[in-house]
Amino acid sequence: MCPPVKTSHANPAQAFEESDMTHATLETKPVASVNGVALHAQGATLTVDELRQRAYSELLRQTAIQKGLLATNDIPGTDGVASEAASAAIEALLEQALVVPEPSEAACRRHHAANQASYTTGERVHVRHILFAVTPGVDLNALRKQAEATLLNVRCHDGKSGEDAFAKAAGTLSNCPSGAEGGQLGWLTPADCAPEFARELFAHAEVGVLPRLVHSRFGLHVVEVLAREAGVAQPFESVHGAVTMTLKQQTFVTALRQYLSLLAADAHIEYIDLDSAETPLVQ
Repeated sequence: MCPPVKTSHANPAQAFEESDMTHATLETKPVASVNGVALHAQGATLTVDELRQRAYSELLRQTAIQKGLLATNDIPGTDGVASEAASAAIEALLEQALVVPEPSEAACRRHHAANQASYTTGERVHVRHILFAVTPGVDLNALRKQAEATLLNVRCHDGKSGEDAFAKAAGTLSNCPSGAEGGQLGWLTPADCAPEFARELFAHAEVGVLPRLVHSRFGLHVVEVLAREAGVAQPFESVHGAVTMTLKQQTFVTALRQYLSLLAADAHIEYIDLDSAETPLVQ
């Protein structure tokens, strides 16, 4: 799967952050559980992200029952899919539990001034990449070493020989279909990319092979920016709504993280570590 694929989550209780190598797999020989409720079937193999997602969703489901928002006979599944009633109850619970105030205009203006690049339209980059995908069972240390060695190799040969070292490496090493075309992704705008991939592409002005690996939900990328076209910064008045939504989203994420931490602290959780999940949910 290539990085310019966007994903969205309709249910905030199920939208977990997919950042910096949290796709490492965990063979669940014992069954992970929350307050005695199993999160998966015996012998199932899930990623760390999947286990955390199920644990947080189960915490919220159980809390919804305690608050009288969900019937006590709601049956939790071991497939990670909540019932329709449970999903609605979790939404209602979050509306009650989380306070997300409207940001002031002053706060919105400060955010806009400090994040001009986020409110620029028309900016695009011509990119190619080599993807080292994180898949179930992959040796992350070996994968990282291979990606770093490839980055060093293409940077050393960048523009210094008649051979296109980047295209050759993409063709032989990349786990993206674009490898067959030398890693070419074409011209991309921020909207064309997964957010974490876009942040790396558009945060800097350099052209050439980026000096460090780019992490995304898909794995590790060696990226070359072939060309850039500058965009036009939008005035505050034209993006006021977008700025407001961004700040409200940030407040929501912070409040949700704190709320889930409180729920986890009072729960009996087995065979899964929630303490190391710095940002459990993104929406």
